[in-house]
Amino acid sequence: MKKKILNILLHAVLLVVVVGIAQPGFCLKATSVEKTETTEREETQLTLNALLEKIEASYPVAGFSADFIQVSTLKAMQISDNASGRALFKRPGMMRWEYEKPERQQIITDGKNLWVYRPDDKQVSVGSFPAFFGDGKGASFLSDINLLRKKFHIILMGRNDGGDYLLHLKPMEPNPDIAQIQLTVSKKTFFVYQVVTLNSYGDETRIELTRIEPKETLDNELFNFKIPENTDVIQLNE
Repeated sequence: MKKKILNILLHAVLLVVVVGIAQPGFCLKATSVEKTETTEREETQLTLNALLEKIEASYPVAGFSADFIQVSTLKAMQISDNASGRALFKRPGMMRWEYEKPERQQIITDGKNLWVYRPDDKQVSVGSFPAFFGDGKGASFLSDINLLRKKFHIILMGRNDGGDYLLHLKPMEPNPDIAQIQLTVSKKTFFVYQVVTLNSYGDETRIELTRIEPKETLDNELFNFKIPENTDVIQLNE
């Protein structure tokens, strides 16, 4: 059971991206009711291309960090697994997921190699980045937001009750690990703060990002892993 849930975590984990739910947004105060109404009307009429441009412009730095809450659900068994921790993203393709609950775990990739480390079990699983995160799998687009246009057909579904934008993504290339992805984008910061991934079996991984902190620089060593002594090494099935 744990292995199946781990596979979901690897294939549909982690962002989201991009989030800025707690990130201060830049805003201009309206000088009149008329100006406020005009601004809201313009925001409502944003085209998909204009929205994507604003999203891409929100990630000009090397990367970012964020807290995350993740809920993975196996549809057939109606079993959910809750997890939380802190994540780092760096362009292109570098990610570090530090799980704190329910147990300590690290998912680290330098864009080529992948390590899944469980310190309490003294065990590390080793694989390749493309096998588990290639073509935008596993929310890897969070480490390079430009992948959205390159790898997915995108539909602007409208806005939620809070006025944030809703996007529906479908992979350009058929992929059993990703049937569709739903993104929620902040109307103030244009960060993606929620990512919901569904695979072909109807299993769902929902990730919410908070306390995002843009990073001008991030050391590449944060996305590398040196296997500790007396650690069991397992090759991931690719």
